[in-house]
Amino acid sequence: MFLQLKARAGYWLARRLFHWSWFVRQPRGWRWLEGQFARMANLGNVGAQSFYGHILAFRGVGLGAREEGVRLLRLAALAGDGKAAYQMGVISLAGTASKQPDLVEAARYWEIAARAGHPLAPLKLKQLAARDPL
Repeated sequence: MFLQLKARAGYWLARRLFHWSWFVRQPRGWRWLEGQFARMANLGNVGAQSFYGHILAFRGVGLGAREEGVRLLRLAALAGDGKAAYQMGVISLAGTASKQPDLVEAARYWEIAARAGHPLAPLKLKQLAARDPL
């Protein structure tokens, strides 16, 4: 109980400090932020999985960071997070280093994002239907 409370408090503070560019530019500060984000994501917090997944997928260094970011985004998307589901649709359509583009998977993720209220997901579904009738 105490450790979860400590993790939540650390994550809350890390999210606030993330907007302070001078703190993010400090190597020790960035490592601390990443530790807080990773801890909360590993505890199964969907918001943290989505947030940290986006950071790793698009700003992470190396293929391992990108793959971990995609994994976290997938977990958050399947849990119903709209932003993560939308991004997984984009990634599925583009493909990854280990996976070919998949139109069916992209449509599935965009349907999840549309149900979660993401504003661009219905547009992407329409574009996908016009591009390739299922």
